[in-house]
Amino acid sequence: MAKKIPNIIKEIRLNPPQEINFAYQKNISYSQMSIFRSCPHRWKLQYKDKIRRFTSSIHTVFGTAIHEVMQHYLDVMYEKSGAYADREIDIKELFHQKFIEEYQTQYKKNNSEHFSDASEMREFFEDGVNILDWFKKKRSRYFSKKGTYLVGCEIPIVIAPNKMYNNVLYMGYLDVVTYNENTNTFKIIDIKTSTKGWNDYSKKDENKQFQLLLYKQYFSEQYGIPLDNIEIEFFIVKRKVLDINDEKLMSPYQAHRVQIFTPPSGKIKLGRAKKAMNSFVSECFNSNGEIKDIEYPKSISKWNCTFCPYKEDKENCGEGIIY
Repeated sequence: MAKKIPNIIKEIRLNPPQEINFAYQKNISYSQMSIFRSCPHRWKLQYKDKIRRFTSSIHTVFGTAIHEVMQHYLDVMYEKSGAYADREIDIKELFHQKFIEEYQTQYKKNNSEHFSDASEMREFFEDGVNILDWFKKKRSRYFSKKGTYLVGCEIPIVIAPNKMYNNVLYMGYLDVVTYNENTNTFKIIDIKTSTKGWNDYSKKDENKQFQLLLYKQYFSEQYGIPLDNIEIEFFIVKRKVLDINDEKLMSPYQAHRVQIFTPPSGKIKLGRAKKAMNSFVSECFNSNGEIKDIEYPKSISKWNCTFCPYKEDKENCGEGIIY
């Protein structure tokens, strides 16, 4: 017998966010703010000048496919049961399908030019199968059904982050949201794929933390849920792990397939995240939602320029060639 869905979940599912009228409203995202904070000039080239560069890789293809398979599995598991999901979902075949579909999509965006080779694709596919096999075996450790419901996957958030700029709307999608009726607590889970996991530097990176902090703030505002009733979590899945007996093992965490990272999300941290987003909006847009015609300075550094898609574009930037 299926569990009765709490009314609060029904209300969320039955109240989708407002639609964006792209004729006069601008949509922004966490990634836009992150790019702007790293280098305003790169943001200007990509979003004001609309000079697009291909930025996908085998890593992003892999991450998208893993996301979609895990989310589908969780949908079925919470709707039916883990045993039903195991029986009905050929997780290896589903991953193969999603992996190839996403690669083909990005291949077309890259002017039908390959950006990986057969050997690399085989490696990533095998890594994905290992991850998903592990996920099936260990799912209950991280995704319990005891008193817990799946609110949904890819839950949309659309909200004006700066109330003085109502034509600039933040748009994001929450990977996974669960609800524990025993504690009356929602949990927003963001799935990340990583080669070996996040080190301390990555965990302390405010730009990374701001993503979930903003999700928490805007989920609260959009659905009227108290901030104290919302938890956040990065679910970081590693592609490569070491055997517990490997002589290269420096820490037992290197043998773990997943990292759980919960960034602090009290008033001070939430305030910093909101301030960063509000500053981004006010610096880049006018009250009508139009991008300002101002100087967007370059932020030149080895880190920024090495991974910038415009690093060899001498006409528009080209600063990255020095690295």
